[in-house]
Amino acid sequence: MPNDTMTRWTVSVSKDTDISVRSFLAQRGMNKGDLSKFIEDAVKWRILDRTMAEVQDKFSDLAPDELNNLLDEAVAAARGPRHPILSRD
Repeated sequence: MPNDTMTRWTVSVSKDTDISVRSFLAQRGMNKGDLSKFIEDAVKWRILDRTMAEVQDKFSDLAPDELNNLLDEAVAAARGPRHPILSRD
């Protein structure tokens, strides 16, 4: 029975990349089946990296103190009355 939480991709990579990643996995005792897990992890890290770069770019014109104040406000809102366990009080 197919897993509803998984999606099959068809991707193309260079021969050098294929050899590099399969060698990398093999050196660490991983097998062919671990390739999907490796790719999923790599994609998640790349998305995080791109998102962080975009955020840094958008806030690059703010003074450090102003940015810290914005972050403090966001944390305080997240820890507000709806999240008493997260509150510092």
